[in-house]
Amino acid sequence: MNKNPSKKPGRGSALTRKILLQYLLAVFSLLAALVFLFVLGMILANTFVWYYEDPLYQFLNWVRQNYLGIAGMIFIAGWILITYYFISRPLRYLDEVLSAAEQLAAPDDTAILLPEPLKNIQDELNQVREGALRSARLAREAEQRKNDLIVYLAHDLKTPLTSVIGYLNLLEDEPDISPETRARYTGIALDKALRLEDLINEFFEITRFNLTSISLETEQVNISRMLEQMADEFRPILAEKDLAWDTGIAPDLKIVCDPGKLERVFDNLFRNAVNYSCPGSKILLSLSPADTGVRIRVKNHGRTIPPEKLSRIFDQFFRLDSSRSSQTGGAGLGLAIAKEIVELHGGSISAESSNESITFTVLLPGSPAVRKS
Repeated sequence: MNKNPSKKPGRGSALTRKILLQYLLAVFSLLAALVFLFVLGMILANTFVWYYEDPLYQFLNWVRQNYLGIAGMIFIAGWILITYYFISRPLRYLDEVLSAAEQLAAPDDTAILLPEPLKNIQDELNQVREGALRSARLAREAEQRKNDLIVYLAHDLKTPLTSVIGYLNLLEDEPDISPETRARYTGIALDKALRLEDLINEFFEITRFNLTSISLETEQVNISRMLEQMADEFRPILAEKDLAWDTGIAPDLKIVCDPGKLERVFDNLFRNAVNYSCPGSKILLSLSPADTGVRIRVKNHGRTIPPEKLSRIFDQFFRLDSSRSSQTGGAGLGLAIAKEIVELHGGSISAESSNESITFTVLLPGSPAVRKS
């Protein structure tokens, strides 16, 4: 059964139909030319007085007596030449396409050029070539970013590890130090060890992101309560940074989602807002119904993100802070994974930045019947 009604079986491409039409026209033109020449020859022969002994008369008389056979041989010879031409023509086109395919196997900046009748194929092959070049470039850039990130993380792993070893050596070498100093050294070593744990988790995050795909386990969730609870859990973190919430969460909105995965999305957005907010400012967290679901906004006041960085903010391994702070520098995967999770839910996530503010907007689908209880 033909699954695509727009394509009728037995129909060739436009180029095939064009060559076939030209072939038929050439054959009919040959036949018409033979008839025309025969009639013209008869008319011209009748305008002269011929003598039997004239050799030209003998030849023309022989032609008149055998005109069917002669016309047949001329037609067959002409038909063979026409057929050869029209068979060799698509074969030449095929050679051109095969040559272009070889060029496509190892694409470079040189455009593919085909004869004028193959212009549509030329354009399509050039689009594929450009797409392959673009994909290869993006893959090289992603690999380079990944390699750079591993170097950065390896360096960052060494720093807290050196501190942990140093303070533990101090505790071992100086058994008579005061309890206050011992507690301070122990606290610093613990902080560095926790930072070391975070960095190791980032290495695992890279491995999981590249070797596995994210799957969803959905259920009906009160998204309003989820955001309120997460906002409360973040209050001590905000207090440390001299920040505060400015919440506008619509009550009792429900959607069908994977709560664990969405918590990961919001946790990442909240941490980004905390890390890149100006001290003493407020972070806006809002939840409201949308036409097809719910809309969540996280807005903080901080340095405006340049457009060239904003366009790459959801790329894998992209880090907004090029200084790679040991306290705020992440693996550059959080927003990329958040985008994948949101899109797996059938939603979208976007970022805007202007007038020293950064806004992330998440749209998640949901039926009005399940949003309100």
